[in-house]
Amino acid sequence: MRPRLLPALLPLLLFPLGAAQTVATPILMPSVVARYPHDRAAFTEGFQYLGNGTLMESTGIEGQSGVRRVDLKSGKVLARVATPIATAFGEGVTALNGVAYHLTWEDGVAITFDAGTLKETGRYRYSGEGWGLTTDGKALIMSNGSSTLVWRDPKTFRVTRSVQVTDAGQPVKNLNELEFVQGNVYANVWLTDRIARIDPQTGKVTAWIDVAALTREASAAAVKAGRPLTFDDVPNGIAFVPERGTLLLTGKRWATVFEVKLPGVKPEVTAPTGQGRASH
Repeated sequence: MRPRLLPALLPLLLFPLGAAQTVATPILMPSVVARYPHDRAAFTEGFQYLGNGTLMESTGIEGQSGVRRVDLKSGKVLARVATPIATAFGEGVTALNGVAYHLTWEDGVAITFDAGTLKETGRYRYSGEGWGLTTDGKALIMSNGSSTLVWRDPKTFRVTRSVQVTDAGQPVKNLNELEFVQGNVYANVWLTDRIARIDPQTGKVTAWIDVAALTREASAAAVKAGRPLTFDDVPNGIAFVPERGTLLLTGKRWATVFEVKLPGVKPEVTAPTGQGRASH
């Protein structure tokens, strides 16, 4: 008589102890719920929703870099200031407790502004490159183009902790624009159509957001307008709208800001607190 295999033993036969058992990281598809105009000249580096239909955005390119407040529905720039270092390539921006923090790519300088008036209030030095910036409501979270995220004290800009971002055990490099959403860090990966959802404690990518359809739509619109996107004009820009539980997504020199629904992101009852190369 042929012996029967106990169900509990089947996994051990299929996957012996010590054998690699790779589980694919989930891929999430955003659902577009609204579209808004976006400045085609904006080489978007930082993106944050401030509440009351207003965005804060930073832009790159030497001589064109700066920080601006933008009306979401119309795309109109309400106020703007140039990156104070004229030769700098502006990078990410985030606002916390009334202060806007703006990175520079290779100058190693973070510039602070009054988030309301955009008047410069100070500068901090840091080593390495500056790419993306967000906040968890207490600390600043920064990317530098590598697979590492660093947490910084907003009063001193000192590094307080860091984590390496990995997917299936492999480092995820080129982390760019960041947004902290309901306990997760979302990060554009430069030159890709993917956004990583990252566990800030472990650094593991818990899901990928596929924005290829948004890129195709933005590219088609640019071609129709006679100003095709270049290889540099990639997805970059994530902003969380807590009262609707949505994300605002855009890209460098895109003509559209897409408001999307995403599995696992839910509306919140509290209003935002103001946390909110080729060229990355």
